[in-house]
Amino acid sequence: MQSRLPISVAVITLNEEDHLPRCLASVRELASEIVVVDSGSTDRTAEIAKEAGTVYRFEPWAGHVAQKNKALAACSQPFVLSLDADEEVSPELAEALHQLFADRLPEPNGFWINRRTFYLGQWIHHSWNPEWRVRLVRKERAQWMGRDPHDRLEVTGNTSRLSGDILHYSYTDLQDHFGRTLRYARISAETLRRDGKTCRWYHLVFSPWLAFLKKLILKSAWRDGWRGWIISVATFFGVFAKYAFRMEMQLNSQLQPVIPASDGATTPTRTDSKPADV
Repeated sequence: MQSRLPISVAVITLNEEDHLPRCLASVRELASEIVVVDSGSTDRTAEIAKEAGTVYRFEPWAGHVAQKNKALAACSQPFVLSLDADEEVSPELAEALHQLFADRLPEPNGFWINRRTFYLGQWIHHSWNPEWRVRLVRKERAQWMGRDPHDRLEVTGNTSRLSGDILHYSYTDLQDHFGRTLRYARISAETLRRDGKTCRWYHLVFSPWLAFLKKLILKSAWRDGWRGWIISVATFFGVFAKYAFRMEMQLNSQLQPVIPASDGATTPTRTDSKPADV
């Protein structure tokens, strides 16, 4: 049996009892430490994590970026491999990691790893592939950045690529896919609001189509058959919903509660006389 590597695996969780065992099994003999940061699971997630011998911590949900930074900070090894609970390390990637740490600590501070996605019973070859992401980093040179829910792991210094894949078991079914797409769209809209960014009519009209065509044509989603078309339409829907939610927020912020008129009629009023800024 090969010795464990100077790597901490960081995973954030919330009700991941169906996915977490597979994720942990893929790195149990690979990493010196597995850190699970949970935000209040009500299923068996905590039990599974503790039984697997992980470093288990509870942290109230702080957003995607902040939560992953908490998991990163909790790691004790010089290098950290960040995984989602619905991901696992492929045998090819595990072998590449053993070769990487065979003699000494690697020189680059970060490594890009491709993620392959399993969707509706089949591996996706085009729509979400290749999907190179920085996932293995030198702890002291890395930080999670981005806007919720779209986080990214950034490093200071040189980066390189690793062979092998992170295997991603994304959505259980279409209801799960479109439900999460809608939730992520609202989170994105909230982020736009906090950043002071407004939605104008052309965002709502053109941005969804641009996202759809980019996915369908530039990423060759059509080559994934009907799954590729569903993924492209879901991309359209996600972008449309994000800007629709943001526009709704703008309109709600400019409308006051309905005030009854003296003749019994009701008249909505705005906070000022200017038209809504959309």
